[in-house]
Amino acid sequence: MMQHLKNLILNYAKEKGAALVGFAPVSRWSEQGEVPEEFHPTYIWPPARTVIVIGMAMPLPMVETTPSALHMELYNSSNRELDGLAYHLTNYLNGLGHASFYFPRDCYGSIKILLEKPLAAFSHVMAAKYAGLGTLGLSHNLLTPQFGPRVRLVSVFTAAELPSDGMLAKEQCIKCKACITCCPPAALNWDGKAPLADYDKIACAKWHEELTRRRCYPCGICTKVCPVGEDRKNVYQEKGIMKKYLEEEKALARDPNDPRYRSWTHVRNFGSWQK
Repeated sequence: MMQHLKNLILNYAKEKGAALVGFAPVSRWSEQGEVPEEFHPTYIWPPARTVIVIGMAMPLPMVETTPSALHMELYNSSNRELDGLAYHLTNYLNGLGHASFYFPRDCYGSIKILLEKPLAAFSHVMAAKYAGLGTLGLSHNLLTPQFGPRVRLVSVFTAAELPSDGMLAKEQCIKCKACITCCPPAALNWDGKAPLADYDKIACAKWHEELTRRRCYPCGICTKVCPVGEDRKNVYQEKGIMKKYLEEEKALARDPNDPRYRSWTHVRNFGSWQK
């Protein structure tokens, strides 16, 4: 019966636009020992037995325009779709008699609040890792085989004990350091040994505070430049793209009209305050 319910959830989510769906047992948080107890699903909502993680893709050609109003609208649209899907799925499960609760995709009130308290109440990234959707990259983003880090996430907690998905055995991050090299506020630093880079959340939040003022948030550079993801091969591929990413900041500082970047700069020049 629980496998049938899982299949219903998978079909429902895919019909509503989900690109990825994974199922994690709540016991995995304790078993892995990576997340403090107060951020476990059962601490937030004790009846939880399974966490359903849903992902929606962020199309790479649109992400490449960041920071731009176009990228901002893509981010906002995916957030609305995710929250709507999670809301309806929660009500659907409750209607079937399976008590459920969803955690919205971001769930913080403002960048100013993040500067004071730079943590979310629940990590969708860790939930997605435990649901078998991907592994963590140096940038602390979830890296999925299908889309790299270009995916937005939401989680539904349910009291139903659904069949779980296995965690990915293969690490997706190739330690190329593109996310570190291209980070505008230099918020990522890596010693070459640790599994993740040191992440300066305050530096990142301050940069997003500036982008919010310009009306072209969020940054997303680390998701843009990551070479991981089948979307680069199956959906969109440009020869020499990594060189283009790595040279972008200096090239545009020398010549804001550099023809290699004209499609991105055109989008950035309209709809937001770039300076």
